Amino acid sequence: MLRTPHRVLAALVATVLTVSGCSLPVFAPGGGSGATRPDGVGPGGPGPANLAWRNCADIPQDLFGQKAPRMRYECAEITVPKDWNAAGNGATFELALMRVRSTQQKNRIGSLLINPGGPGGSGIDTAAYLSFGPQAQGLPSEVLERFDLIGFDPRGVSRSSPVKCISDTDLDASYGAEPDPETPADFEELVTLNKRIGTECGAKYGAELQLFSTEQAARDIDAIRSAVGDEKLTYLGYSYGTLLGATYAQLFPQNIRAMVLDGAVDPQQGMVAGSESQAKGFERAFDNFAAWCRSTPAQCPIGPDARATLTGLLDKARATPLTGSGGRKATAGWIFYAAVAALYTELYWPELGKALGALRDGDPDDMFALADTYTSRTDRGTYDNQADALLAVNCADSDETVTAEQVRALQLDWEKKYPLFGAPLALGMLGCAFWPGARDPYPTGPAQGAPTIVVVGTVGDPATPYEQTAVLANMLGTGQVLTWEGEGHTAYPNTSCITRAVDGYLIDLTAPARDLRCPAG
Repeated sequence: MLRTPHRVLAALVATVLTVSGCSLPVFAPGGGSGATRPDGVGPGGPGPANLAWRNCADIPQDLFGQKAPRMRYECAEITVPKDWNAAGNGATFELALMRVRSTQQKNRIGSLLINPGGPGGSGIDTAAYLSFGPQAQGLPSEVLERFDLIGFDPRGVSRSSPVKCISDTDLDASYGAEPDPETPADFEELVTLNKRIGTECGAKYGAELQLFSTEQAARDIDAIRSAVGDEKLTYLGYSYGTLLGATYAQLFPQNIRAMVLDGAVDPQQGMVAGSESQAKGFERAFDNFAAWCRSTPAQCPIGPDARATLTGLLDKARATPLTGSGGRKATAGWIFYAAVAALYTELYWPELGKALGALRDGDPDDMFALADTYTSRTDRGTYDNQADALLAVNCADSDETVTAEQVRALQLDWEKKYPLFGAPLALGMLGCAFWPGARDPYPTGPAQGAPTIVVVGTVGDPATPYEQTAVLANMLGTGQVLTWEGEGHTAYPNTSCITRAVDGYLIDLTAPARDLRCPAG
């Protein structure tokens, strides 16, 4: 399953990045914990914690070259059981939190907890980004002045007891691999790679791999709610964050004040159905990109048939890959991930057209830059732990067993149905086919007793296709659909219509008009 690229938000923070010249990296874990362990840890969640908040304005400074005006940044850690089903055994994880508070805060409502998706995305980095306000496509001023913004790195992610077991060499091999291997021998190379990754991760973490599941992380959220002193949770989850929020809503419906789930994941679909849904969504998004290229040739220098151009470049790369800066080979795999990255947001479409045009002319470096926004690869050839966390969480969550033989059959079938994205999405299931950890699937059912939950969907969303929006809302029972008729992955706060609807709900608990559809412009 594809994930939210950790630096796709860079396109949305152009004001900040123009000043700083930086992208949006995810940090390695910080120093030691200064937090006091919460009292009363148990299956029902910890009691209020005496969190040792400390200044951490260095995080936005390092990410963006500056911190947002009139914002204070403080960080802390809380301790949670590794296994909420055996909380008394003393084994714990440390979770990293950031609190962003406006110096102009008034009529404070409480905390707004953020999850950016992934799985594997850093909520701390995202909170820092969103704190820059509407001038940088962050959260609206009205929201920032009424809430403490709480970002957290979920268990296994970035600063929170990170899972890291895939080598940089294997990640390079995985992303650069042929996205649609033709021969059995080429397919077996991918099988061998995924077997090795599974074996090494199992050797390092053993039975703990099961503990990175979404249900365990959802129970962590209730610990965070209590630790920051909120009687009720106010939550904003994007992409995979909608699955995490939906799981919380089923476990703790009585503890919700307001919940916005943007870029809905259907929890009831299995791994195969979810992967095929994404293949269909990315094909549709690429068709929309191709139509944009035809209508705006001055901004898209690859000609009127973007699909033919990309297909031709993939074929050329298979025969003779170009060499980029530092000797890096522009294989078909890297070209594929450049296209994936650009389809997450319409703002990247000109970058994709430019990169493919340069690749056609013999220069692959722009293509590599796009691909690296998805893979989190640095110029030094190193990676953070997002890929590791993605695999650990997705495999722990799924009780659907898919064999290598089934993956091969789906690859050959989907390459006909979805010519660009079908085969790679099928091959993406190989990781869990050889994953050694036990499974811990999340619940799928109504959030009985929860208040209205706003479920936001984007008509042109490739990663969480729009069709899943109503499915999630209906499953929860209290879900209410809010539609953005735009392109890209997630909607809030992209337009004034969406922003007004979500802000009114978060601040005043006034649900949007039923079945409200916001125009693309």
